[in-house]
Amino acid sequence: MTIDSNGKPLTPSGSVPVGAPRVFVLSEFRLLRDGVVLALSQQSSVEPVGAGDLSTPPQEIASLRPDVLLLDITPAGSLEASRAIREAVPQTKIVALGAAEAESVLMECARAGVAGFVAPGGSIGDVVAAVHSAMCGELVCSPRTAGLLLSHVSALAARPPHDLDKDALTQREKEIAQLVGEGLSNKQIALALGIQNPTVKNHVHNILSKLNMQRRIEIAAQSARVRFAAAKSFPPPRPHTNGSAVHGALGIGPDQTI
Repeated sequence: MTIDSNGKPLTPSGSVPVGAPRVFVLSEFRLLRDGVVLALSQQSSVEPVGAGDLSTPPQEIASLRPDVLLLDITPAGSLEASRAIREAVPQTKIVALGAAEAESVLMECARAGVAGFVAPGGSIGDVVAAVHSAMCGELVCSPRTAGLLLSHVSALAARPPHDLDKDALTQREKEIAQLVGEGLSNKQIALALGIQNPTVKNHVHNILSKLNMQRRIEIAAQSARVRFAAAKSFPPPRPHTNGSAVHGALGIGPDQTI
């Protein structure tokens, strides 16, 4: 398996088993990404397919169909760049390289949809384990990292859920959240509201951030709960009045008027 200095696609050597996770390495440091790619190419259970820096177009990464993106999060702005990549290849799992065991770092990774962590002192074996765990929907991390994540989840669970009708969202964000709840895509929302598709994406991102959510399906679920609660707050419809019964109770015929 080889890769050129510009992070172009690697050519399989034939030693990688069919179905091995396809891995793309993203880092601002060429020495790091080339070193990780070289180390991974010597592993029989993964297939490195390319590498690049934060300027690599998401479409170029998507064309390689990676199963896992190994993202070096030590440079500032790395996690922000990953959001565009996730939109281009939503099925790709993200594993953070160099994730310090600090709550602020871990929570930022969680909000960015990171599926695995490798600490700064991790080995290539840790990287391979994180790749396979992410593919299985599992999380391999240190006891301290697990403790920090569980502590944060517990704190969120103890808080009352956000109401889409309260001040957490702007009026435009409430409109978009409602349309997301109705199952509309970003393109459909843009057409319905007469705005640009990137504007809708920004609003959806802001909604997720404000409501401590990670996926638009959570917006839809919360929107449904709000609509259900609103429906319950309305009084039940008044029963249809039978005109004959009213006339009879008043002692007049149906053709008479009061």
